[in-house]
Amino acid sequence: MATQVAVLAGGVGAAKFLRGLIAVVPQSQVTAIVNVGDDTVLHGLMVSPDIDTITYTLAEAVNPVTGWGLVGETWQAIEQVRSYALSNGISETDAAGNDAAGWFALGDRDLGTHLYRTSRRRAGATLTQVTAEICNTWGLELKLLPVTDDALSTEVRTVDERELSFQEYFVREHHEVAVSQIRFAGADAAQPGPDVLSSLARADLICIAPSNPIVSIDPVLAVPGVRAAVTAARERTVAISPIVGGAALKGPADRLLRELGHEVSVVGIARYYAEFASTLVIDTVDAHLANQVEAAGMRCIVAPTVMTDRAAAAELAASCIDAIISR
Repeated sequence: MATQVAVLAGGVGAAKFLRGLIAVVPQSQVTAIVNVGDDTVLHGLMVSPDIDTITYTLAEAVNPVTGWGLVGETWQAIEQVRSYALSNGISETDAAGNDAAGWFALGDRDLGTHLYRTSRRRAGATLTQVTAEICNTWGLELKLLPVTDDALSTEVRTVDERELSFQEYFVREHHEVAVSQIRFAGADAAQPGPDVLSSLARADLICIAPSNPIVSIDPVLAVPGVRAAVTAARERTVAISPIVGGAALKGPADRLLRELGHEVSVVGIARYYAEFASTLVIDTVDAHLANQVEAAGMRCIVAPTVMTDRAAAAELAASCIDAIISR
């Protein structure tokens, strides 16, 4: 029987994991349920960073240096925007909060994706439909499902009481400002995207990718029905710790966890995920904490989790499959 795998996904860590997963499981048996809390509108264009990073990575077209954007990209359009802003004394954002000076860099080829998405959305297509069309163009066979087609926005409140969109926090502020609160605007009214809940129900294995728990996984779980569906499948759900040796490999996950009152360790991740995942995969450097992970209520698997290349990502994916399917 074919193994059906659903993955809760967001960001570069999820993209790398999915690339490893489709090396060991046929794409037709994989569904990625993707965070849209990072989505934004820039220069009038609808941008879906997590969806695009996953798409480009699986299509072997991602920029290998940054882990996002397209390889061989050029930047003439955004440089022209910046030239206009500089010549006219325009600051980073105008009074309406628009990216007037181009602090969010959109490459020339990447702009084609956003132009297509925006034109199709304005013609009445849903984000799910447009995402499927883009994946088809790149020759991808997995299901890449936005967790919702409705408006959902991750909003950040800083300790100095500023309210920032996620991209303002992550890109403009380089995620260097201390955070006091994260909220997911619109989540309560959002509906799960088509096939999201059914994909979780029929999956033989649900993986929580090694993504930022707070701003990549929590927005997915915030959509009504999703957390309950994952919790109902707890015994077949495995999470991969994004914390290795007490730190995040990339991004602000460790700082956000600390700032919001969580322990920055695999034990802290176990406490974070224990309600809806039965198994946690931790890196070998954290093997000495395996007993504490299990004391927090999760079965612990020790395996290499640092995805230095495609082969390492495939081995990690195989470990997750073995942890649930083969036990």
